[in-house]
Amino acid sequence: MPQLLLLAVVGLAAQLVDGSLGMAYGVTSSTLLLAIGTNPAAASATVHLAEIGTTLASGVSHWKFGNVDWKVVRRVGIPGAIGAFLGATVLSRVATDQAAPVMSGILLALGTYILVRFTFKGLRKDRLGQPVRKRFLAPLGLFAGFVDATGGGGWGPVGTPALLASGRMEPRKVIGSIDTSEFLVALAASLGFLFSLGSQGIDVRWVLALLVGGLIAAPIAAWLVRIIPPRLLGSAVGGMIVLTNTRTILRSDLVGLGGTPAQAWVLGAIGVVWAAAVAWSVRAYRAERAAERAAATEPTPAPELVEA
Repeated sequence: MPQLLLLAVVGLAAQLVDGSLGMAYGVTSSTLLLAIGTNPAAASATVHLAEIGTTLASGVSHWKFGNVDWKVVRRVGIPGAIGAFLGATVLSRVATDQAAPVMSGILLALGTYILVRFTFKGLRKDRLGQPVRKRFLAPLGLFAGFVDATGGGGWGPVGTPALLASGRMEPRKVIGSIDTSEFLVALAASLGFLFSLGSQGIDVRWVLALLVGGLIAAPIAAWLVRIIPPRLLGSAVGGMIVLTNTRTILRSDLVGLGGTPAQAWVLGAIGVVWAAAVAWSVRAYRAERAAERAAATEPTPAPELVEA
């Protein structure tokens, strides 16, 4: 029972992050499942089964708040579903002892990207309103869907920053569209795992616990996306993902540093960097807000008088 409650809390927290940041539900949940000893394919399958419900609820919530661009959902979601099905099939055929460090490596890379992206760059806003090209969305969806299924998460960490970096959509529209299209990705990945694995290694109670937490958080997250500072949240989540998956890799047979002083030093160094990144993000966010307030209160220059 305590384990199920923990999973429900993780599902709630992960959906709050995902629904307000456009990423990290799968990465966060898969990281926890790997940490408690679930094999990579079963962990990814569990998360994607729960995501069928959470992404549907999240999509409806974002739609009601006007955060969805349906053209983008269609153009990125269908290729994403194809990539997710392929990724699930590939992961199901990889041996567990080989897949665990590989999956943690993918999650580590995604977590590092999230941490660096939101700590130092924030959000780009200079090209808002310009159309997103079709030839950009289809390959993006295919790649992000494949990474999502093989890494236990990755649809948001790949898709959201790519669309944000284009500067062509409002951040809330990017997050809402990526979250909504993830329903297709979760459904396709789940089918891929079920066809390849059956129900082997999947605990329905874990799926339901993650689902319940996510369903509670979905409407709250869709509202929070309008007010929460993504820069701070991205730094916090990215650091947690980096720390946890580094620990998994160090404890694997491939590296063999579990329980050694070297592991403690590496994790301690990452903790220091993580704390510094969060502090930097807080400072940068406050500076941005101060600049916005100063620009809003700056008096408008009087128009020049035109001589008759």
